[in-house]
Amino acid sequence: MSLKNVRLEVMKHLEKDVDSLIEKYLIPVEKIWQPTDFLPDSTKDTFFEEVREIRELSKELPYDFWVVLVGDMITEEALPTYESWLMDVEGVDQVENNGWSTWIRHWTGEENRHGDVLNKFLYLSGRVNMREVEKTTQYLINDGFDIGTGRDPYKNFVYTSFQELATYISHNRVAKIAKQKGNKQLAKMCKIISGDEMRHHHAYSEFVERIFAVDPSQMMMAFYDMMKRKIAMPAHFLRESGESIGTAFEEFSNTAQRIGVYTSNDYVDILQKLLDRWEIDKITGLTDEAEKARDYLMKLPPRMYRLSERMKIPENSYQFKWVDPA
Repeated sequence: MSLKNVRLEVMKHLEKDVDSLIEKYLIPVEKIWQPTDFLPDSTKDTFFEEVREIRELSKELPYDFWVVLVGDMITEEALPTYESWLMDVEGVDQVENNGWSTWIRHWTGEENRHGDVLNKFLYLSGRVNMREVEKTTQYLINDGFDIGTGRDPYKNFVYTSFQELATYISHNRVAKIAKQKGNKQLAKMCKIISGDEMRHHHAYSEFVERIFAVDPSQMMMAFYDMMKRKIAMPAHFLRESGESIGTAFEEFSNTAQRIGVYTSNDYVDILQKLLDRWEIDKITGLTDEAEKARDYLMKLPPRMYRLSERMKIPENSYQFKWVDPA
């Protein structure tokens, strides 16, 4: 049987449990938070007063913070790209509305709230050039992104396991900075977004665990392939108006590292967490090729930590079109 057919069989085998996984990891619409829970209510007389408070508190937050918050928001707002990508994964039947497509739609519904609330907050803050931000968002959706997964569900679930944990770290650190600066409402907003991301991380990680249980060698090879090529975060494809694809990412990454929101060490920490979560060192029944892949993966974190220690981050902030430096 071809690798593609094996993957389809595995996805079909796991599909019977998707409904229970939705119950375990996703929250019903009537119970989950919504963006308006964290924003001024435009139907009330206190609306303008609350907006003024947001604008005053926003003045206390530094330039680099706003760059990272904008980048995080743009990444969340590019959700149409992520949904269409996951809907095309082998084993996901968006026409028949099977368990996997139901998962993706429900996951998308949860994720959609993140960009929505952050977008509205940035608009009200008065610190951001929203037109430039909107251009970057549209470019990111228009351009799409090639993350090296193809339609392979194994690789895609490695990617989402990694990416969801990375976004948890980023939103959680932004929340801490906002709290330190006295912006409690923004801190609470980013903290609850990070909680969603952690739930989603655990879900995709469990998908991978279940695949390891039935197809360990090919799951190991998929994990190896994704880490050897390195995980490209969605922000990797950012660009500002008039620039080429990816030109904004390096400076955005430098900014995130400079203020400690997401660093090269975090990348390696996530890899180590996945190695531990999936108990890569204990998996049995591997082919010779998969054993070599396992060996590579186990040795990768120490090598990457050494490389990250040599990295130097520019001290000066890059001037993005998104944010007024004043």
